[in-house]
Amino acid sequence: MKVRLLCMRHAESENVVAGAAGALPLAALTATGRAQAAEAAERLRGEGISRVYASTALRARQTAEIVAEALGQVEVVTLPGLVEMGVGEREGATDPAVRARSAEVLRSWIVDGRLDEAVADGEDGHAVTARVVAALTAIAAAHRGETVALVGHVGSLTTGLSALCGLGRRVWGAPLPHATPFPVEWDGSMWRCPSWPCPVQGRGARS
Repeated sequence: MKVRLLCMRHAESENVVAGAAGALPLAALTATGRAQAAEAAERLRGEGISRVYASTALRARQTAEIVAEALGQVEVVTLPGLVEMGVGEREGATDPAVRARSAEVLRSWIVDGRLDEAVADGEDGHAVTARVVAALTAIAAAHRGETVALVGHVGSLTTGLSALCGLGRRVWGAPLPHATPFPVEWDGSMWRCPSWPCPVQGRGARS
C-alpha cells in the first residue's frame, strides 16, 4: 500500500541566520521560523497526517511540534537518522570557505555520486545516505496506506531522497526552502518524488 511522506526542511533557525555550518543540534527557531512553521501547518490541514517525524535537532523538533499542535496534537517522533550532515571539527564555523566546501561536498554526493567526500573530518556521503535512507524506509514500513509529515534538513534530506528517488541534477541548484512541504511516495516497490518545492536557480544546496 502506498505511503505518502510530506517532507520539509525545518523553519528558519538561528544557525541559518548566523551562517553557521554543521548539524548544530541546539540551534533554535527564530521568530520568523515559528511563523513559517505555523504556515506549514496550515498547508498540511486536511492531509490526514497520522504522525509527524523529525530529526532530533532542536530546530526540527520545534518545527514539528508547532505543526503537530496545529493539526490536533498529532504525535511527534524524533529520529537521529534525520539529522543534518556532520562537518566534524568545522562544526559551527561561519567561515564562508567552510560553507563553500559544504556545498562542494553536497554536489559531489548528489550530482556526481562521489560519496567518499566529506567536510574536514565530518561524515562522508556513505554515512549520511545510509542513515537517512534507513530512517525513511522504517517510516514507510510503519505507515502503509497512511500519510505522515517529516521535518529534516536541507543537506541530509536532499542526499537521502536523491539516493532513493534518483533526483541528482534534477534538484541541484534548488535548495529546499524553509518549512515548505512536498510529497514523497513509496508504493511498495519504488520511491518517487513527484515535485520539488524550489525552482532551479543555478546555485547549490545550502545548509
